[in-house]
Amino acid sequence: MLSFSANSRLLAAHDIERVFNGLFADSMNTVLIGGAVEPYYRPADDEDSRHRIFYREDFVASSLHEISHWLVAGAERRLLPDWGYWYAPDGRNAAQQEEFEQAEVKPQALEWLLSIACGICFRVSLDNLSEHAGIGDKFKNHVYEQACANLRNGVSVRAQKIYDALIAEFGGLPLSAVTLLRKDLD
Repeated sequence: MLSFSANSRLLAAHDIERVFNGLFADSMNTVLIGGAVEPYYRPADDEDSRHRIFYREDFVASSLHEISHWLVAGAERRLLPDWGYWYAPDGRNAAQQEEFEQAEVKPQALEWLLSIACGICFRVSLDNLSEHAGIGDKFKNHVYEQACANLRNGVSVRAQKIYDALIAEFGGLPLSAVTLLRKDLD
C-alpha cells in the first residue's frame, strides 16, 4: 500500500469533496460538505433539496469515512438522517462498543480502499477511548476480512465510480493491483 500521496501536492479534504461532488451532485443529488463540528448525513428536506454528507472540519479521513457510510447505505437508508444509525459518543460500554464495531466494519473496509485510491495511509478507528474499546484486534481482523472480500467480490457501482475518480485524481492503485496486509492495520 502507498503510504503517501502519489501527487507532489498535499491531499486536502476539499480535493476529495470536489471529486465526490463532481460525480454525485447531479447524478445522485448528493453533496459532500466539510467544516462540520461532527459528521452527519442529512437527506434532502425543506431547507435544502440536496442530500448532504457533512464531514468533520477539513479532515481527509473524515471525508473518506463519511463517503464510505454513504456507499454502504442502501436507497432506504439514504432517506434517513444519519442513515438511520444511532451514535453514542466516546465512552461507550462494552455492549455499545460491540454494536458500534458491527456497524463500522463495512464502512471502514471501504474507507481503507478509498485511502489506497488516494495514495494515503488508513487507520482503523475504534472511536472510543474508554476501557471498553480494548486494542481492537478483533475489529481490525473483521475490517481486514471485509476489505479482502471487497477485493475478491468487487464493490458496488457507486464505490467503483468514486474509487476510479480518486485514482485518476490522486494516482493511487487500481483495485486489481491492491494487496492488503493485515499488519497494515496495526
